[in-house]
Amino acid sequence: MTHTNDLTPRDDGALLRAVADGDRRAFEEVYRRHAPWLTARLRTRCADHARVDDIVQETFLAVWRGTARYRHDGDAAAWLWRIAARRLIDTLRGDGARGRLRQALGRLRDRDAVSAEDLVLTRVEHGDLAGSLARLSPELRAVLQATVIDGLTTREASALLGIPPGTVKTRAQRARRQLREELT
Repeated sequence: MTHTNDLTPRDDGALLRAVADGDRRAFEEVYRRHAPWLTARLRTRCADHARVDDIVQETFLAVWRGTARYRHDGDAAAWLWRIAARRLIDTLRGDGARGRLRQALGRLRDRDAVSAEDLVLTRVEHGDLAGSLARLSPELRAVLQATVIDGLTTREASALLGIPPGTVKTRAQRARRQLREELT
């Protein structure tokens, strides 16, 4: 296990290289830098704070164990967000539509409010929009998933999907147009 005695600040890429070599202090620094904003961003997409905390922990556990590998060719924060967003999606999908609907209704009873994301997910899976989304090509649906539901920027979606930013924008326009035609 490598430990650095250098007290000069390192960029995220250097820290993640050190984490890959087993440097615990580098890992702790990555966590300190990124866990707070990652938690805040996930909480805008999921009202269940315990679930968000678990996802943040799972994200950093994947980094520490090396099951998520940083390629050093992009923004480390975007890379961490992609890991967390995928875990959030997997968690939400694991519940199924009925579980999410029950959760949303339970929160309504608990605090008379539900997050916009919960309402959208409920309506998407139970309304006309669900069928329209299902009829989109996988490429168009993936772009909408990344940019609309996951809230990624064009650049982040580009990195996540492995396509150029211009292609993300074009596919998003095509998807919106197709949805508009079907839903009007």
